[in-house]
Amino acid sequence: MSRGYPFDDAATARAVIDDDGRLVEWNEGARRLLGHPPDAVLGRPAARLLAEDDIPSLPTGPRWQGTVGLRHRDGRTVPVWLLAHRRSAHDGDGGSWLVVTPLTGMAPPAEDDPLASAGLIQSPCAVAVYDAELRLRRMNDAMAEVIGLPEERVRGLRLSEIGGKPQSEELERGMLQVLTTGSPLDMQIFMRTGGEDRAHAWLAGMAPVRDDQGRVHGVSLAAHDITDNYRARQRLQLVNEASVRIGSTLDVARTAQELAEVCVPALADFVTIDLLDPQDYGGEPPARLTAPVTLRRAAHRSVLEGVPEAVMRPGQNEEYSAGSPQADSLTAGHTILGSVAAGETQPWLIWSTERGERVRRFGVHCSMAVPIQARGLTLGVAVFTRHRRPDPFTADDRLLAEEITARAAVCIDNARRYSRERETALALQRSLLPRTLPRTAALEASSRYLPAARAGVGGDWFDVIPLSGMRVAMVVGDVVGHGVEASATMGRLRTAVRTLADIDLAPDELLTHLDDLVVRLSEESGVVTSPGEAGSPGEVGATCVYAVYDPVSRRCTVARAGHPPPVVLPPGGVPRALDVPAGPPLGLGGLPFEATEVELPEGTVLALYTDGLVWSRERDPETNRAMLYEALGTYADSLDGTCDRILHTVLPPGGSLDDVALLLARTQGLPATQVATWDIPADPALVAPIRKEAVEQLDTWGLSEAAFTTELVVSELVTNAIRYGSHPIRLRLIHDTSTLICEVSDTSHTAPHLRRAKIFDEGGRGLLLVAQLTQRWGSRHTPEGKTIWAELPLYDVAQ
Repeated sequence: MSRGYPFDDAATARAVIDDDGRLVEWNEGARRLLGHPPDAVLGRPAARLLAEDDIPSLPTGPRWQGTVGLRHRDGRTVPVWLLAHRRSAHDGDGGSWLVVTPLTGMAPPAEDDPLASAGLIQSPCAVAVYDAELRLRRMNDAMAEVIGLPEERVRGLRLSEIGGKPQSEELERGMLQVLTTGSPLDMQIFMRTGGEDRAHAWLAGMAPVRDDQGRVHGVSLAAHDITDNYRARQRLQLVNEASVRIGSTLDVARTAQELAEVCVPALADFVTIDLLDPQDYGGEPPARLTAPVTLRRAAHRSVLEGVPEAVMRPGQNEEYSAGSPQADSLTAGHTILGSVAAGETQPWLIWSTERGERVRRFGVHCSMAVPIQARGLTLGVAVFTRHRRPDPFTADDRLLAEEITARAAVCIDNARRYSRERETALALQRSLLPRTLPRTAALEASSRYLPAARAGVGGDWFDVIPLSGMRVAMVVGDVVGHGVEASATMGRLRTAVRTLADIDLAPDELLTHLDDLVVRLSEESGVVTSPGEAGSPGEVGATCVYAVYDPVSRRCTVARAGHPPPVVLPPGGVPRALDVPAGPPLGLGGLPFEATEVELPEGTVLALYTDGLVWSRERDPETNRAMLYEALGTYADSLDGTCDRILHTVLPPGGSLDDVALLLARTQGLPATQVATWDIPADPALVAPIRKEAVEQLDTWGLSEAAFTTELVVSELVTNAIRYGSHPIRLRLIHDTSTLICEVSDTSHTAPHLRRAKIFDEGGRGLLLVAQLTQRWGSRHTPEGKTIWAELPLYDVAQ
């Protein structure tokens, strides 16, 4: 018995010879044939059993058959027809030979035997009939052609002995199931037959052979070659797999790598993807090329670990001359097939000696270069080679490679266009964002901007804007969308905020004007927001938070438009979000904004950020906010270090799905000793004493060098306020290390303006004189009226 089958195993003489030529198996049938017991032959060279003096070498093909003379135990020579199958080891290293022969010739079944009438002997379909011991009894000419042996040679052998492969044993187990259950069975296998080098796909139909009483006497086997259908399904499956796997990202290198991975080992043993550098052709890949061609290795893949066939590494450039598969394919504009045996690649391999050495070392026998083309542009070339698979590329392989490469080319072009647009948008974004933040007496600031990891550059922005009276405005905004349009819109909004901040609008009023601008931008883009759709923004939308900090009063006024609230860290306290009304996003139009005023002790850290910092797929926003508070709470002395710590703590390892803007500011108060205030009487005659007191204050501050200019500016501003303004009137002087500010406030809402006085006019030159004497001047509206201010640079005076 053998392999658990309930049949006479001794009906066949069977032996197994290892790669060293030694016998490792010897069954009872072999003992009956030659008389040698197992212990007399196992472990010894099989060649000792040959009767001839000339010992033949082991065959090299997958199968061998022939008649040889063998030595019987009693010394006589027995001529025996042998059938030998090459069997691979399970680990792929080495193998053995299965040698079988039927002991006695089995006669064809009698005419009344059910086995005689079971097979359609003249059928073009390959048919064989096996008896109740699963030994071959009959087969037609078509099956003999499939097996590659005549019926009289293999009659009496089992299918596993005829085929000698694991697939044959699998079929034999199926036949045993049919024999024991009496039910038909269909099986699909992929194997080589008849000593062929190329495997075929087979559909094996097995049915029980019954007599007139319904008793099972054997099994009929019909084999149908479905290789063409099988390979067509494989090609379709590979194309579908390519559609799913290629283009998962908008990264050129990753897309090229996905193309290589899909094709190995399904289509080739080694694949290289080389792309043109658009910068070599004016920024856009050409439609046609001429040799030589410079290419950059984008990706490669091999069935061998470490890709030892590759001469280049990803990222390296090389110039390919005429005669190389790459250059020939690109210049011709179509696929080029090359056979090493036919010498078609010989000139290229002679020119590139390193490649020639790799071809010989790994046994590369054929190649196929397919140009990567999309939308009329040539992007690069994919080269497919085979060395482990023995069969060359066929016409179907060429069509399959071209189909997959064409699909990948569109994805590569999409990734290339996206990368180009992303780089343009990023350059535009960075040009529109402040390169450095201004140094002010009111606060110290630090910022970070990170583009989205996948979606690309968006419309996030931040800014720090010095205002009059030592005050500073801080703004962070986020335009809806990504790309160049979002960056351009961001630039327009940032410019608008700076303009509106320059006229000293209150935060809520500034957001109202900014909202009107976004509505107009939506209308310009072709989308008019309907009043009935007030709950959703138009084509252009944005969020924004705007804060103004006064270092004199140490108070901060904040308003926001659909933006995350600022987070404050008081000195010695814990981080918390400011309670500021959310307000509608910019672009809805017609809805109010509310401002909140809070007192911030000196040394308070204020954090303004966009929602890309706290929104992610890995964690919910509340968890990310808690992580933000924790990272901010560990602040020591460095705002830059705190910025980096927040980003490292909150953002996932792969980066944010949206771009991120972060602005940190630490407040600084202005000591009361640097501020002086006077109430101005309504009598113009009392202006002189006020000027004198202002000059004395400058002496106290050690700013006597600025006394002359300050006296003139105070005189003009106070006189104008008395003459044209409304009481009460107040004068305030503020200074830090580099600037002296003069402010005059009154309760009139009429703003002053420059005018050109005529020759004989007695007045009209005051503000013109102020403009000439100061670094800058202006006015701002307050709830009580207005304030006229002027700034004098102290370093200029000192010089």
